[in-house]
Amino acid sequence: MTEPAGTDKQQTEDEQPTVLEQLGGVSGLIYSSVPIAVFVLANAFLGLFPAIWCALGSAVAITVLRLVRKEPLQPAVSGFFGVAIAAFIAYRTGSAKGFFLFGIWASLVYGGVFVLSVLVRRPLAGVVWNLLNGTGSEWRKDKRSRFGYDLATLALAAVFLARFIVQRWLYNADYTGWLAFAKIAMGYPLYALALLVVVWAVRRSDQRIKELELDRAATEEAAEEALRLKYGGRPNEA
Repeated sequence: MTEPAGTDKQQTEDEQPTVLEQLGGVSGLIYSSVPIAVFVLANAFLGLFPAIWCALGSAVAITVLRLVRKEPLQPAVSGFFGVAIAAFIAYRTGSAKGFFLFGIWASLVYGGVFVLSVLVRRPLAGVVWNLLNGTGSEWRKDKRSRFGYDLATLALAAVFLARFIVQRWLYNADYTGWLAFAKIAMGYPLYALALLVVVWAVRRSDQRIKELELDRAATEEAAEEALRLKYGGRPNEA
């Protein structure tokens, strides 16, 4: 039995991951917060160096847990290296707040790169998305599509720059506990809001590209029909 024409399209739309799923789900939100919370608590009760080892141990445990549960390892592996770098800086500086220093300056770099990409008319939200999905650079020829990706890229830049400003101030003020809270609160929650803008830009651009392709096809068909009529041809029969 033939399924309705819209069934496949509807199933495709239903199978698209939500923003939370793209961030790794609820487990991803928890996993990213565990090493930070472990470090702060261990530092308060045991001191800096035990806290460093506890944070590293929690990151390893999360990686093993993901492996056992057959969950995607990429977030866990990248998270482990992030914790390892943070722990190394804390060890070298001899200060608990050094654990957050790498993330603070990384936020400034990321934010600057996003802003720069908009200034050079290559908004990263559009470049990365279309590169990963193999959809080419047609979107760059359409001002409305490029404007949407500009907004999405600036939304991501705002997240990273806000992280830098707030966390840098807390770092200078030696508020290690609040620094940990800010890192968690300004992590996935803010990123999820920016990702909503990215999703809006992608859908807006995809719709625009489809409309332009339909208009182009209609124009070409009309031109061919006009040529056939002009030179004595007969229009296509229905």
